[in-house]
Amino acid sequence: MSLFITSLNSGSNGNCYYVGNKHEAVLVDAGISCRETEKRMLRLGLSINKVKAIFISHEHTDHISGVPVLAKKYNIPVYVTPGTLKHLRINPDEYQIVHFIAHHSITIGDLVITAFPKFHDAVEPHSFIIACGDITVGVFTDIGIACEHLITHFSKCHAVFLEANYDDEMLDSGGYPYYLKRRIRGGNGHLSNKQALELFIKHKPEFMSHVLLAHLSKNNNSPELVYELFNANAKRTKVIVASRYVETPVFQIGESNVIGRAKQLTFEL
Repeated sequence: MSLFITSLNSGSNGNCYYVGNKHEAVLVDAGISCRETEKRMLRLGLSINKVKAIFISHEHTDHISGVPVLAKKYNIPVYVTPGTLKHLRINPDEYQIVHFIAHHSITIGDLVITAFPKFHDAVEPHSFIIACGDITVGVFTDIGIACEHLITHFSKCHAVFLEANYDDEMLDSGGYPYYLKRRIRGGNGHLSNKQALELFIKHKPEFMSHVLLAHLSKNNNSPELVYELFNANAKRTKVIVASRYVETPVFQIGESNVIGRAKQLTFEL
């Protein structure tokens, strides 16, 4: 059975990733407004009524700002850890709140979602893998280092959303204050192009068909640069740079077809 994936938005201005089959879907994070989520899914021909859950990776604003309106309007269950829930600024009694536990799988229709801890400067940060039959997709962003959990799950994925946040030289020469540069590359911040590429080269399985490079820094990275780095090492894996302004097409994992339309990526992240 195939999975269909798209990045509805990816970057410090908001993150929202869609993974689903023909019957049900989940969102990983909802960091753009309900209105923008609706507009982008409509352009792609995706039904929001298929979204059966929102999984929250951590409490930073660019991952949760759209949750309150979206979840309430469509009565979508929110899967979140207790620590992260405290920062969500909602009345839990008005929502369907479900707590998840790392490494314990959750079944939603034919989808199986598993969370695992990651290194990031948040309360209880997690990454996710979503499986349907023998197809697995990973959502791996906001990661300080490529730990053993990440390596293990990455090597099982047919497609991934993979953070490639910054270029080392651009970060060094850029205008960010020292404390912020230290936070970004300090082991609980974000993956650099170099770190992400090393993970990709060393641990990418032969059957990985798509990598969507995600959460690029607006000031410390270049879409053209990161695309060229990965494409040169991709072999049969399709490389897509997820935008901070528009949705990507919908990609069918398990087949080689692109089934959704989106605006042409402009490389102006």
